[in-house]
Amino acid sequence: MKDRRKFTYTNVHESFSDVALLMLATFIFLLVTILITSKVAEEDQLPRLKEQVAKLEKQLELSGADKARLIGELDEMAIMDSESQMDKILEPAGLAEGEGRKDFEIFIEGLKKIPGKEIHLVIDATGSMHGASHFLIPVLRVIVTRSGKNLDAVTWFSDGIAKTYTGSMGEMFDMLMQGAPFVGNNETIGDAFRRAAKNTRAPGAYLLIGDEPSDDQIFYSRIKSPVFTLPLGRSNPPTLAEYKTLSEKTGGLMLQMRFE
Repeated sequence: MKDRRKFTYTNVHESFSDVALLMLATFIFLLVTILITSKVAEEDQLPRLKEQVAKLEKQLELSGADKARLIGELDEMAIMDSESQMDKILEPAGLAEGEGRKDFEIFIEGLKKIPGKEIHLVIDATGSMHGASHFLIPVLRVIVTRSGKNLDAVTWFSDGIAKTYTGSMGEMFDMLMQGAPFVGNNETIGDAFRRAAKNTRAPGAYLLIGDEPSDDQIFYSRIKSPVFTLPLGRSNPPTLAEYKTLSEKTGGLMLQMRFE
């Protein structure tokens, strides 16, 4: 009888040990599973979190750039209100005094009288305009600001290619300086106006800036807004004649700029 009891006690003890080991193994298995699952989830979410952080940083960067640009434009508008500062900007174009200044004021008054509020700038981006481009932008800012109009679009043209930009005045001039080639030798003015009309709505007036006559045909009757022309240079009769004709046939005015 003793032996049977001892044997029975031993079996119960072993069974209890087996159950305990099984529970411990199950616990370890569940713990490892939870850790692995958490690790996988963490690895899966980490790239998403990094991407969201990057997007937020980009938005903040763009907001900062917009703020800086807005402040810059407000500063520029304040500068335009100063007669002395304006004279310094207009002087290189021969518009600060004398007949040049008188013509400038007549040109501005003409822009003020157009019925619409928008101006669309069309600029020659061939190689001959490369040197004048940096001096030209400040003058164009003065013209737009003094006219009381909004710069709605900017289109550059060269060798049968034309591209239109929209946005704030600062953004459009930035895109113009970065995107316009200022190379080539074919002034395709007629094609530029056709493309400008397709790319945006008809403005209150177009501003055309260039230093050479067009190498293609200009259909005056198809231009639906007055064209105010700004020929560059002192003595270029063909350019002056064409720019004057274009402005007269469309109801605009011509202002000659004489950059030295």
